[in-house]
Amino acid sequence: MSRPEAPQKPPGLRRDAVGLGSAVIMSAAIMGPAVSTFFNPQFSTPFSGAATPLVYALCLVAILITAAGIMEMSSRLPSAGAFYTYVTRGIGPRSGFVTGGLMFVAYALLPPAEIGLIGAYLQNTLRDEFHLNIPWWVIGLVPAVLMIVLALAGIQSSLRTALVLFGAEVLIVVVLAVIVVLQGGKDGLTAEPLSPAASPNGMGGLVTGFVFAALSFVGFEAAATLGEEVRKPARNVPRAIGLSVLFVGAIYVFCVWAEVVGIGVDEANKLTGDSTPWNELAATYAPWMKLLVILAAVSSMFAVMVNSNTGIVRILHVMGREGMLPKLFAHVDEKRRTPTYAVIAQGGFSIVVALAVGAFSGGLGSPAGGSNVYGYLGFLLTLGILPVYVLTNIAAIRFFRKEGGFRVVRHAVLPGIAIALMAGLLVGQIQQQTTAPYTWLPWLIVAWAAFVAAAAIWMGRRRPEKLAVTGAVLATGEAAEGHRVENQARSGQGSVG
Repeated sequence: MSRPEAPQKPPGLRRDAVGLGSAVIMSAAIMGPAVSTFFNPQFSTPFSGAATPLVYALCLVAILITAAGIMEMSSRLPSAGAFYTYVTRGIGPRSGFVTGGLMFVAYALLPPAEIGLIGAYLQNTLRDEFHLNIPWWVIGLVPAVLMIVLALAGIQSSLRTALVLFGAEVLIVVVLAVIVVLQGGKDGLTAEPLSPAASPNGMGGLVTGFVFAALSFVGFEAAATLGEEVRKPARNVPRAIGLSVLFVGAIYVFCVWAEVVGIGVDEANKLTGDSTPWNELAATYAPWMKLLVILAAVSSMFAVMVNSNTGIVRILHVMGREGMLPKLFAHVDEKRRTPTYAVIAQGGFSIVVALAVGAFSGGLGSPAGGSNVYGYLGFLLTLGILPVYVLTNIAAIRFFRKEGGFRVVRHAVLPGIAIALMAGLLVGQIQQQTTAPYTWLPWLIVAWAAFVAAAAIWMGRRRPEKLAVTGAVLATGEAAEGHRVENQARSGQGSVG
């Protein structure tokens, strides 16, 4: 009699497919150094003016503090679920489930937001430079489809593309900044933009400028979602997060300082969200770089799309694997080790959301429609991710006190400061938005969080074994631990928090 074959284990995500360098690039690229440098400082300058480089330097310090707790959790709990897993193990399954819901808002809305931004930016550019008027949604569909194709090809294809795009955008923005500095700027080189005295609105202007500047760092934690695919995740994931913040933060501070020096202090105080100072810098200091600046902006936007899509797809995969979403999302292609159905679902969602928001907020023919897609979804995803940063640092404090290895500075002081900073940033971001629909968009996040919380409560009562196992299956191979927790819940020996 032939011996029965052992059941084959379903294919999982490709282990050891990503090195430290690629993980750094994922987090760095999702922050979008070029697009953030070209477009974001102008939202701070109406408040902090010529002192905006100082604001970015302060933001760098604040984000490093915030990243400390996240890095500590990623070193102990490497998982594709990232914050979803951290909060589950530090606070409880219900809180973890709510975190997963907020992460979905933050990560899933980035690709459609970039579809709108790429479409609007290129529609305006093609019309101004070549007298071609192609609707933004037609332009936006091209990178959207390419994003899906890359995701289906596998993590290495996506990260390889992101590496090329990231390298190109960083090279262009830094080279232009260096050219401005080497030519002495408008009125000579000065450290005045790094002084609080340069703020035309005093300390209040610095604080408000900080609120908008901090948005340039959103996505720094993206490498955490590679916990099951990066080599030596307990070491490389936290390193990738820290290195990406330092690297991109240094680019921000240098390039925004070069921007202020290049246009002059007086002009910097006049910049608004509609200004395009980097186009002016290219025209003044390096006319041959005008087209390269356009390409860097588009490259940066697409890199954000690719990397944010990589993150949300893996979150959907983990939630499907642990029964929090349909098992369909847990499916992994045997050859490419890609969560195929999660990729297709997220790609379709991105296209539908971008077209729907654009159609109702500015039209499919006008670039205003694409711009509003970016503005509205960008604001919503920011409101979604900031509470996640707060919850993760709370989880870090509780986890290390409960599991051991607690250090006062690393596991109490730094996370405590991060909680205060991110909570203040969340409140400030809501307060500074004074026009519709920004005034009522926060209520959408509140309603979504309430819905997800209600679902978590229901699941805790009706399916406690599924809620209990959330986050227990880690990249380090703790499948047995996951089953142990699930069996405890079924037998009434375990509690669901």
